[in-house]
Amino acid sequence: MKLITIIWNSFKMALQELRVNKLRTFLSLFGITIGIFCIIGVLATVDSLKRKVKGEVQTLGNNTIYIDKWEYGGSGEYPWWKFVKRPTPTYDEMKFIQAKSGLADALAFFASQNATLSYGDNSLTNTNVYGITEDFNKIQSINVIAGRYISEYDFTYGTNATVIGYKIAEELFGNAEKAIGKQIDFNHHKAIIVGVLEKQGNSLLGGFNYDECILLAYRYFASIYNIKQSNPFIMVQAKSNIAPSSLSDELKGIMRQQRKLSPQQEDNFALNDVNLLGNSLNGLFGSLNLGGWAIAGLSLLVGAFGVANIMFVTVRERTSQIGLKKAIGAKKRTILTEFLLESAFLCVIGGLLGLFLVWILTIALSKVLPFPIFIAPNIIILALSICIVLGILSGIIPASIAAKMDPVVAIRSK
Repeated sequence: MKLITIIWNSFKMALQELRVNKLRTFLSLFGITIGIFCIIGVLATVDSLKRKVKGEVQTLGNNTIYIDKWEYGGSGEYPWWKFVKRPTPTYDEMKFIQAKSGLADALAFFASQNATLSYGDNSLTNTNVYGITEDFNKIQSINVIAGRYISEYDFTYGTNATVIGYKIAEELFGNAEKAIGKQIDFNHHKAIIVGVLEKQGNSLLGGFNYDECILLAYRYFASIYNIKQSNPFIMVQAKSNIAPSSLSDELKGIMRQQRKLSPQQEDNFALNDVNLLGNSLNGLFGSLNLGGWAIAGLSLLVGAFGVANIMFVTVRERTSQIGLKKAIGAKKRTILTEFLLESAFLCVIGGLLGLFLVWILTIALSKVLPFPIFIAPNIIILALSICIVLGILSGIIPASIAAKMDPVVAIRSK
């Protein structure tokens, strides 16, 4: 009960200091505010970016290897002149892997082209046309919000059934429901819309653009386009208890067998682990966090001196009150605790103002960035913890001076 009283009194004194000396207190707490704004702003942005990248990696396929002629990433010297000469993956190679692999859970062949879509008087240019096989939706995180997905019958017989992206449905038909059953034209060919995909937003990793695409059964796609000129690749997802590295080793042997490569010949294909795309950004995230802490550290240091200055002034202004409290029995630790709590409350007030500014920033940035920014609860707890620790450290010396005062000398200071 006594501790609660001390905490309450310290809180009231902190508010009184803020109310009586508004400008002085605000200027002293401004460093705390800026410091919390910098570090929490950076942490919230990086955390939101990480979540976006993680979600996109899951969209590309968990535990999935992409077999392509190109190696993804392109860091350092990128020998594109060697990769361009490699043979493109084929549908028959996918079927060969399907028959030979014991570690693969799902396989899909993928090819893409660009086309101009039209319906009535409306048209869309540079639309992605994706040719896919049966297991594509098992590997990719895609959901149909209206109609249905491409059926087994459509895949087997190569019908012109198509599932379109959310943005295409909106721009050509107004909404997803109105698109079902309509016939669209593309590159002098026709397709019947059987489903509309859920809205997914922009991609940061340069993956699939599902909002502006149409999905076609591979056999129908192959009857329209030249597969070798359609950037084909094979997607292989490992079984749940198999590591991507183990699957990659197996696929390497299968592909070398399929392409009849001798032990002396190097691989003429690439095995790309999509999880590494997200991991490659961890260094960038770490650098951004370090930069945020560096800027915040300087601001918090300035803020700490400001709070310490407030507490020195407060101790001097309340010297007689301190003497009176000690004269009527207040112990050193009680005086010490009161001033430390008051210092901590002042820092928390500055930190809350910084959090408020970050909240405004998240609203503004979420409207212009391709992903929403939010402040996670653990980041808020971190901010408040920093403020409390900084407040205690800033108030130690002034609080110690107050606790050690001689009551007689203090009372006479009037």
